[in-house]
Amino acid sequence: MADLAALQAKVRGRVQGVFFRDFVRRQAESLKLSGYVSNAPDGSVEVRAEGGREQLEKLVGYLRAGPPAARVEEVTVDWPPPAGNFPGFTVMY
Repeated sequence: MADLAALQAKVRGRVQGVFFRDFVRRQAESLKLSGYVSNAPDGSVEVRAEGGREQLEKLVGYLRAGPPAARVEEVTVDWPPPAGNFPGFTVMY
């Protein structure tokens, strides 16, 4: 993919124990992104994703909305260089 981009996001709020990771996985897969989502020890959720910039920006919109049971308070996004080494999108446990 010529326009490969990457994002690293941290989502804060009520985002653990509300199926947030599965929500992110489903959205990322529908956008044909690769990467992972994981719970962080501080109660936030971390997302690393790679793909087209437009699809990544759509994912950021989904992160800001979250699933129905979540309450997203803050989403911070960085745009690091893409690594290109994620075979698909996974949930880290």
